[in-house]
Amino acid sequence: MALPGKISTYQRLMLKIASALPGRFRTAFLHPAGPTTVFFWAPTFKWGLVIAGIGDVKRPADMVSLSQTASLMVTGAIWSRYSLVIIPKNYNLFSVNLFTCATGGYNFVRGLLYQMAQK
Repeated sequence: MALPGKISTYQRLMLKIASALPGRFRTAFLHPAGPTTVFFWAPTFKWGLVIAGIGDVKRPADMVSLSQTASLMVTGAIWSRYSLVIIPKNYNLFSVNLFTCATGGYNFVRGLLYQMAQK
């Protein structure tokens, strides 16, 4: 952690990159939820959950875990809402959680319909 008034090597690097960008990109780059912060990178890596959920669409319905897909659906919905009430609004976080909710919901319905058909 840098001391107050001191600038870290990472911050110096980010400012150097920002100074090389055109003005309209510089604003987005230095945004409080932009790529210079964890608030950008954490949701970006979370897209892996969405990709896994899309991959599960090809999985046979009898292998779909209802508890796992339900938890993805619910947490996606909760965090989608949260991402719009925090300041600054984090639209990257919103979109990844919206898609997490959607893929979890789709796979949950597939698994539920299969289990209901078996009864």
